[in-house]
Amino acid sequence: MDWERAAQGFAAMGSESRLQVLRLLIRAGHDGLTVQEIGARSGIPASTLAHHLKFLTGAGLLTQTREGRAMRTRADFTALEQLAGFILSECCADTDRKAANNG
Repeated sequence: MDWERAAQGFAAMGSESRLQVLRLLIRAGHDGLTVQEIGARSGIPASTLAHHLKFLTGAGLLTQTREGRAMRTRADFTALEQLAGFILSECCADTDRKAANNG
């Protein structure tokens, strides 16, 4: 994952409402939720919810598919795992390097 894509992903999660939506979808698992279900569970008004979903989808954190008249939204677990891997990829690298130099 490159720096620009990582920054977009983390920026997309940069509001309480978007984090709330993302966590709802993570809890829902691979089945996801319809937009109406997300609105009912989050209490976010439809127009505001549409904005947040567009932001998260644009950053590649969500996918959406049409099911008749409903739109099903799912967390993109691969993208989320890549973001987690990006931020954690150098965990403790300086500590490990320091230990190797002292050993």
